[in-house]
Amino acid sequence: MNEALAVSTVDLTGHFHGNLFEMIYNAGPMVQIVLVVLLFFSVLSWAIILMKYRILRRTRKENRMFLDIYMKGSRFSDIFLESRKFRNSTIAEVFRSGYTEMGKTAKAAKELAAASEGESLPPVELQGLDNVVRTLNRACDSESGRLEGSLGFLATTGSATPFIGLFGTVWGIMNAFRGIGAKGSATLAVVAPGISEALIATAAGLAAAIPAVIFYNYFINQVRTVGQETEHFASEFLNIVERSTMRSS
Repeated sequence: MNEALAVSTVDLTGHFHGNLFEMIYNAGPMVQIVLVVLLFFSVLSWAIILMKYRILRRTRKENRMFLDIYMKGSRFSDIFLESRKFRNSTIAEVFRSGYTEMGKTAKAAKELAAASEGESLPPVELQGLDNVVRTLNRACDSESGRLEGSLGFLATTGSATPFIGLFGTVWGIMNAFRGIGAKGSATLAVVAPGISEALIATAAGLAAAIPAVIFYNYFINQVRTVGQETEHFASEFLNIVERSTMRSS
């Protein structure tokens, strides 16, 4: 009679008086291992989130600053010197790569002209322009890869941690029902603690996955936007190089 009264009291009140850390401490070894794995994923994900937020914010800021200098500048050599200040700017890096390749092409053309006086020269300008195009493409791809670095871990966290947490929950519920069978009792007071401890793993998996998915989508959109701006700049820079080549020829 007293046990039934106690159980009904728990049912009617519905209040949970347990401590979260006590539940984790009293959980089974497999559930605790799952929670440690999820904690690792969560901590590393938040570290990547904070790092990527700072990098992308700095990149967007330096891109704007470099574009202002580029639009106001009149000589590529002066702009090149200024571009060295913007180490996080994808646009500045593309400009440096293109300008450096232009210098190498001009130097090679002069050496070839000096060594081939009186002979018919190959189309050096066209070959040099192709080299500049390949250099700009490589620089754009390299900068996009740099910004996308470590984002794959966020995608893995968002897709894998819910299942890892679910595995811990299933394992904990199995142990809870095993305990019920050993005690021969299926009252709420016996079932609830084991199931609540097992559900912690699912909650931890969702807590790790939700921020990872949200920020992964946010960062992917930011990287795509920066990549488009960088490619547009590369196209405009290439147009200037082409017009300069046509005038010189």
